[in-house]
Amino acid sequence: MGVYKVTVATGSDPSAGTTNIIYISLVGVKDESAKHKLGHGWKRASVCDFKLNIKEDIGELLSVRLFKERYLLQPQDAWYCDNVKVIDPIGKLHQFPMYQWISQDTSVLIPEGRGNILSLGSDNVYEDQRRRQLENNREVYKWRIYAPGAPHCIDADSIGDLPVNEQFSDQNRGSFAFRGLLSGVEVRLKGLLLKKSSWKTVDDIKMVFTYNRSDISDEVSQIWNEDSFFGYQYLNGVNPMLIRKCLNIPENFPVSNSMVAASLGTSTDLQKELQNGNVFLADYKILQGIPANDSVNGKQQYISAPMCLLWKDPQDQLLPIAIQLGQNPGEQTPIFLPSDSEWDWTLAKIWVHNADYQVHQAIYHLLHTHLFAEMFSIATNRQLPRNHPVYKLLIPHLRYTLAINTLARRDLIAPRTIFDEIVAIGTKGIPPLVQKAMEELTYSALCLPEDIKARGLESIPNYYYRDDGQMIWEAMERFVSNMVQHYYKSDESVRTDPELQAWVAEIYEKGFLSNESSGIPSSLETVSSLVRYLTMVIFRCSAQHAAVNSGQFDFYAWMPNGPSSMKSPPPTAKGVTTIQSILDSLPDVNITTSGLTVVWQLSRELQDKRRLGYYPDNHFTEETPQLFIQEFQEKLSEISKTINEMNQTRKIPYPYLDPKVIENSISI
Repeated sequence: MGVYKVTVATGSDPSAGTTNIIYISLVGVKDESAKHKLGHGWKRASVCDFKLNIKEDIGELLSVRLFKERYLLQPQDAWYCDNVKVIDPIGKLHQFPMYQWISQDTSVLIPEGRGNILSLGSDNVYEDQRRRQLENNREVYKWRIYAPGAPHCIDADSIGDLPVNEQFSDQNRGSFAFRGLLSGVEVRLKGLLLKKSSWKTVDDIKMVFTYNRSDISDEVSQIWNEDSFFGYQYLNGVNPMLIRKCLNIPENFPVSNSMVAASLGTSTDLQKELQNGNVFLADYKILQGIPANDSVNGKQQYISAPMCLLWKDPQDQLLPIAIQLGQNPGEQTPIFLPSDSEWDWTLAKIWVHNADYQVHQAIYHLLHTHLFAEMFSIATNRQLPRNHPVYKLLIPHLRYTLAINTLARRDLIAPRTIFDEIVAIGTKGIPPLVQKAMEELTYSALCLPEDIKARGLESIPNYYYRDDGQMIWEAMERFVSNMVQHYYKSDESVRTDPELQAWVAEIYEKGFLSNESSGIPSSLETVSSLVRYLTMVIFRCSAQHAAVNSGQFDFYAWMPNGPSSMKSPPPTAKGVTTIQSILDSLPDVNITTSGLTVVWQLSRELQDKRRLGYYPDNHFTEETPQLFIQEFQEKLSEISKTINEMNQTRKIPYPYLDPKVIENSISI
């Protein structure tokens, strides 16, 4: 009993305020106070102070309950609350972070901000509150089967179907509309979206963008056909995830020493280079059997499943030395070589680029970042209460992910949308390709250090994705380790946390589809296993997405470097390719234009972007976790400086894993 001083902060979003009435009650160990009116007419970014004379003996303060009710005849409008702070009668400060909308006439219970975990058999005063919160959440965050063999997704058809706290802010809604307008104006003025014919010359492709360009995209348009740049992109392009060391030439790719002797020179041979670890393979066998789109401008498109052999030369350049445009060698599937005619070799490389585009977009971009982040988000909201430290750690890295994925399923990868209009696999090819990728998935492939080792790329030079990514991974791992060890004092506390174990189990079942062969855990037994798992989740939702998304315009703006589709079948003989047959194979003018408009939008920053490690929502209220956050931010600042210094000496800068470029979450 006594006077409690209450401070309520409203968010800064343009529509965060409300005309409705806000009430509050205080919830303690013994009792809950009566409902107290705080007033109506709440302005955005306001901080309001109140004194409440509480007559009930509520005991130690645990939570606050906020109520929103319509005021007179004013319309129902949502209110965004940042946080509530309470000073009790003995002068103790209690903080209640919220950072959520209240949209209807309802009440919301906000637990005190200290991170808190349960243990089996222990008595926890928050347990009943947590159980009720999660029961409510499971009614709102429901799973849906996206496609056979794919991770389950949120049960929503449109952004409006999502929980209000998962929807885009007003700033983001405006940003999407403005960017769409800007990207379309120039190409519409030029009439390019109406031209359903082949390009007349390669140089004509530069007509697509005059103003929407970047330094790197300009450079790509000049060097795209150089073999050294072709190899460079396997390390530092938009898909640095496929290449691996080759110790033995595959039986279905019969490259002989005589074939590549002209590339290797007289001082070595293929067997020596294999033994020395200088030969690498890019194998697109996963594309075999994937149906090709037949609705791009009403024309049949074509897919190949190529194999590309690359060699690291004495100058540390990674060069393609053999390309086979299929998985079955034979007379109709020749092995193309750099010593072939210029156009034979150029077209073979373009076909590899096209295959890489399909795999990049469907697997390493859509599946490995967007869909995985979505399942992390759903499970986190269904299984972890607001005051669980893992919830507090992850929630900034899940911001807007459900919204952007729901938007993509409606406007990008649904039948008769963008993917059907411009991409070789179309929307029919996504489910079987994702299913294949899920069957091949391993836990190590999701953890950067182990993935690099598994692909044999620990020592290949000039691998900026690895070098910059490793710095980010290690910084994240230390940050996560500090947080985890602050709350989990032993392996036993991890094993006996029922909420944590339910979270991991649901991700394993609904997301990874209980695939035992993947090595992905269905439970966590130790502190170190929890650190690894959480580092994987945060990296995938931030840095990994930046690596496979942010460079799309830079590398795909020059269409021959990454054609979304091919409208002629792959060549079955040498010596027949001409520049005209290449132009006839590449996407039509309008398809090129639509594709580049899409990647321009996907590569831009949103107006309310939150960079990696920037946590304006103070979910952690204790001093020690706040110090860990500060240390993490300082380390990211050091990494950013290091990357910028290294980029000064790199022939082509690699800005995509600069912490100042990486976004906390997948929101585009």
